[in-house]
Amino acid sequence: MNAIQALSQIEEQREFEFTDKDFKFIQDFMLRETGISLSERKTSMVYGRLARRLRRTGLDNFKDYFYRVENDLDERVAFINALTTNKTQFFREKHHFDYIVNTMVPEWQQQKKRRIRIWSAGCSTGEEPYTIASTLAACGVLTPNYDCKILATDLDTQVLEVARNGTYGIEAMKAIPDPMLKHGFIRGKGKKQELLKVKPLLQQAITFKQLNLMGNWPHKGPLDAIFCRNVMIYFEKDVQQMLIERYWEKLASGGILFIGHSESIGQMGSRFENLGQTMFRKP
Repeated sequence: MNAIQALSQIEEQREFEFTDKDFKFIQDFMLRETGISLSERKTSMVYGRLARRLRRTGLDNFKDYFYRVENDLDERVAFINALTTNKTQFFREKHHFDYIVNTMVPEWQQQKKRRIRIWSAGCSTGEEPYTIASTLAACGVLTPNYDCKILATDLDTQVLEVARNGTYGIEAMKAIPDPMLKHGFIRGKGKKQELLKVKPLLQQAITFKQLNLMGNWPHKGPLDAIFCRNVMIYFEKDVQQMLIERYWEKLASGGILFIGHSESIGQMGSRFENLGQTMFRKP
């Protein structure tokens, strides 16, 4: 069986008719509303996730479903939630957090800096902002001596609910260094012994908020660090450059932009100091 025959067989097995026109509508909608670019390689994934939405809404074709998406705000949110990817873990790309411990916090202490503002853009289920907060807690930054606030945003409202709850499987412990584990997390007891709970100290330092990166940003002052890791890979190149320009504008002088290991800042490289390991300082 060749690839074309295999694809045809998959299409025959689909519960709902799904045409090239349907996929083009989804591509255009996601690019316009969120900046996310969906390639044809994602066709089966897109169909599978949206077929669940059709069943849940009781609709039997994509044309009627798209009409609902365009006219029902709740379903529009569910549509976007279904098509966003939320892979994450604690202390992913650990060298970024080592840099906070070994360089950023000592610089703040030397400068007697007390106001700290950090943004986790694309925070998913919360592991990244809680990693940031536990690192700062272990360094003594989450104390009354500092005014430290972390904004954590994501497009997906469902993952934000998980993040706000701050409860994870006990296997997450393996990735968390002992000092951060001690300052930031509590292991459950009894029936909850297989769960790991974030301490209130960390939760109080973080504000979780739904945010579309293509829209307005709520920040009122300059940021000391922006984490936007493994998010821009889903955007077209021109959108990536637009976002990096906006990040540069939001960063304070000396602020750091952290991006994912497979991402780059392209033409904006001339405006940042490249610190290596996908870390960039605004002069």
